[in-house]
Amino acid sequence: MKLLVTGGAGFIGSAVVRQAIAAGHSVVNVDALTYAACLENVASVAEHANYAFEQADIRDRAALDQVFATHQPDAVMHLAAESHVDRSIDGPGDFIETNITGTYNMLEAARKYWTDQGKPEAFRFHHISTDEVYGSLPNDPSVMFTEDTAYDPRSPYSASKASSDHLVRAWSETYGLPVVLTNCSNNYGPFHFPEKLIPVVILNALTGQDLPIYGDGSNIRDWLYVEDHADALLLVVQKGELGRAYNIGGENERTNLELVKTLCAILDEKRPKAGGGSYSDQITFVTDRPGHDARYAIDPTRIRDELGWRPSVTVEEGLAKTVQWYLDNETWWRALQERSGVGERLGVKA
Repeated sequence: MKLLVTGGAGFIGSAVVRQAIAAGHSVVNVDALTYAACLENVASVAEHANYAFEQADIRDRAALDQVFATHQPDAVMHLAAESHVDRSIDGPGDFIETNITGTYNMLEAARKYWTDQGKPEAFRFHHISTDEVYGSLPNDPSVMFTEDTAYDPRSPYSASKASSDHLVRAWSETYGLPVVLTNCSNNYGPFHFPEKLIPVVILNALTGQDLPIYGDGSNIRDWLYVEDHADALLLVVQKGELGRAYNIGGENERTNLELVKTLCAILDEKRPKAGGGSYSDQITFVTDRPGHDARYAIDPTRIRDELGWRPSVTVEEGLAKTVQWYLDNETWWRALQERSGVGERLGVKA
């Protein structure tokens, strides 16, 4: 299968690209190379005969038409998006333009290509989204997000992703475009851009800085190892039922404070502090960000029962792998720390 992957130089997209190539697929990686992208993420497959890269912005319809015409993919995996909630609070415009208008351009470019090709039955447009579109949950283990949960986005980021989900469904219903959708929980793992919670904690710990936790650290997230997520996404694009959505979760709920303490314990073992003590001594509680959802939790029943997928690692196993990867790849993350806003506290200027 030839896959057109948007955002393939980003965190989740690059994991998809690497796994797709390893599985024998051909991949066209379409990425604008914005601040959070890094071609080093796909360096391991860059010379592979089945890999091609196109630097193009999903806001540029003409460029997308050219990519489709040149590469003639069998399926689209649309991951390109602005994704950092804090940045969406400070500058929502980029999120509206990329996540909504960009998705519209992708849908129209895909529809034109699909129509020009005679509407092949095997074509798929796989839209990758987030569980944040569903809003916030109470701290009750019996209540989880399902594919039928009503949308209730609370941040500019989640609102823009909810809008893009609705566009994809509309293009399916109105034009018959063959689509599948997925909504995932919080991803983590190798190549995670160093502005999100887990890499920030690891890198701040190593450099003796505060480990900032919003509020009292009681916010709960379900954590999904990025390579597990990529495996699920490739399964859905090949075997998912048309017009259907699948929630992908890690089955690993933790409060932010529990997560950070686990990271500190792993670091204590793998890289003990020179002066003794624990990295947890660096934990600092900071003012909560606006509109911070209390809890996300995925009910993974549909993807488990219909497609046979379950995550392969626990959060403790995945965090240990992640910490080791950052310890082994200092050159990668040091270069990215020089980019705009990385390492700063964002999302409190509004």
